[in-house]
Amino acid sequence: MTQQTRTITHWQRVGGLLRTESVGGILLLIAAVAALVFANSGLQDGYFALRSTYLGAELPGLDLRLSVGHWAADGLLAVFFFIAGLELKQEFVAGALRNPARAVLPVAAAFGGVAVPAVIYALVNQPNPEGQAGWAIPTATDIAFAMAVLAVIGSSLPIAMRTFLLTLAIVDDLIAITIIAIFYTSQLNLGYLFASLGVVIGYGVVANLWERRLRSRLAATWLVLLPIGMVAWALLLNSGVHATIAGVLLAFTLPVHPRGRHSREEGLAHRLEHHIRPLSAGFCVPVFAFFSAGVAVGGWSGLTSSLGDRIALGIILGLVVGKMVGITGTTFLATRLRGIDLDEDLSWLDVLGLAAVAGIGFTVSLLVSELSFGQGSPLDDIGKVGILTASLLAAVLACVILIPRNRRFRRRALAALADLDADGVPDIFEAPGSASRDHPGGQGWSAGRSSG
Repeated sequence: MTQQTRTITHWQRVGGLLRTESVGGILLLIAAVAALVFANSGLQDGYFALRSTYLGAELPGLDLRLSVGHWAADGLLAVFFFIAGLELKQEFVAGALRNPARAVLPVAAAFGGVAVPAVIYALVNQPNPEGQAGWAIPTATDIAFAMAVLAVIGSSLPIAMRTFLLTLAIVDDLIAITIIAIFYTSQLNLGYLFASLGVVIGYGVVANLWERRLRSRLAATWLVLLPIGMVAWALLLNSGVHATIAGVLLAFTLPVHPRGRHSREEGLAHRLEHHIRPLSAGFCVPVFAFFSAGVAVGGWSGLTSSLGDRIALGIILGLVVGKMVGITGTTFLATRLRGIDLDEDLSWLDVLGLAAVAGIGFTVSLLVSELSFGQGSPLDDIGKVGILTASLLAAVLACVILIPRNRRFRRRALAALADLDADGVPDIFEAPGSASRDHPGGQGWSAGRSSG
């Protein structure tokens, strides 16, 4: 094996690891902890100075001079939203969201999981005019963290649970993207906006016309699509609409299916997601977390003071209580409608556990806090303390509910594989009614999904 072959194999292994949900979640957690350590140690002056350092330039007609913190939020997070857009497009075209009967419950749950936390936050902050701008902070579910937690604690849980949470989180992302586009748009410059939309359309035309060539030649994809995408992002940045929306718009233009109805090859959307996900999970999102999660708590007294603020309380109650009430309650109400039933592999305790996982609102919640109060402002710091605390509490609650459920499903799976008569065939397949849901052998799902 040549050195070049070994290097390629090494990076393929690294890429495979970065595509697994558990590894992406661990990197995100490490970045957040590192940010808190830097922001509350003797290194805090250097940390905040780096975050406030301006990079870029003011070009004729375009202002591309941003602080490092804003480059992370507006630039790197656009890659994360691009991946989210690709997931959405594939789910709508070829996934769970294509079938209304399968999608209605998690979609309804997503809307309930957005509405109830927003209402709770608004009620808690009703006497606090300064804090009312942050009503959307507890509406978001961090898809990377949530799926990572479920992958780590739920190796034997039914596939139906993962599908439910993934669909819920994807729809939640779509709602969050819409909220950011509508409610967190500054002064709108229609010229830049229409120019950006024109470039996005051109991006889609090129991607669809050259789909086969771009799909088979990764280098051509970078050389052709990346520059067009960067122009669309720069124009949208200067339009007043948050620049991360460019990632979603560009992703929506990419074809999911390859040309030729009978082709078995992967579509361009899937191939790009496969190649870009490691960059998003291994670099873009952790770097954003590092520059966004750094909050100078100010010791124990500062922490208690922040947690006692209405902004933090609203976020904690919204993410922890609101998500559980909104998701479980909306799912229950939806099942009261004719023809809509909960998957037979799930119990209401499982739905409650998934709702607790959905209360992990890290990445997008941090972004919305910055958009609501301004990056690094005192109110933003309070909001981030609330987000970090709520996400931790939600993860703990999820573990309390789902770890015993995981053990129960594991015991069922082992019982399903029992071969007491030693004939080489599991007894469950030899007995009448062998398809019983009480013995879902093979229904567990492996921790750590690979997008490839």
